[in-house]
Amino acid sequence: MGLFDFVKSIGEKVFGGDDDPAQKIKEHIESRNPGVKDLNVEFKDGQVSLSGNAASAEMMEKAVLLAGNVEGVGDVTASKIQAPEQTTKVEYYVIQSGDSLSKIAKQFLGDAMAYPKIFEANREVIKDANLIYPGQKIRIPLG
Repeated sequence: MGLFDFVKSIGEKVFGGDDDPAQKIKEHIESRNPGVKDLNVEFKDGQVSLSGNAASAEMMEKAVLLAGNVEGVGDVTASKIQAPEQTTKVEYYVIQSGDSLSKIAKQFLGDAMAYPKIFEANREVIKDANLIYPGQKIRIPLG
């Protein structure tokens, strides 16, 4: 998986001050996404590089999203994560002001009531279906 870009000034506040950003991002991912073993996180100038072994392509994608949706992170590379090939079609979407999961489901899936499918695909990234924020990047399962 190549480079993913994110909105650097928006996201969860995971580190600050004297914290080691790489360690804090690693702890953040591991606390929500146990599907990546031997996870290693490198952080420099807003760029994160992930390595490890993912149980599935979905778990790798979620690790990337968890890292990227952290305030202070602008880019994430996961080319060093070993994972099985993606078997379902996935699109990525950046939440806009005024969006809801229902609105996004209507746009991508053709049915506003299909929003639980998007929520489930992002459960590690979105804790509450009613609490999404502009700039947050999510996965949209299309198949």
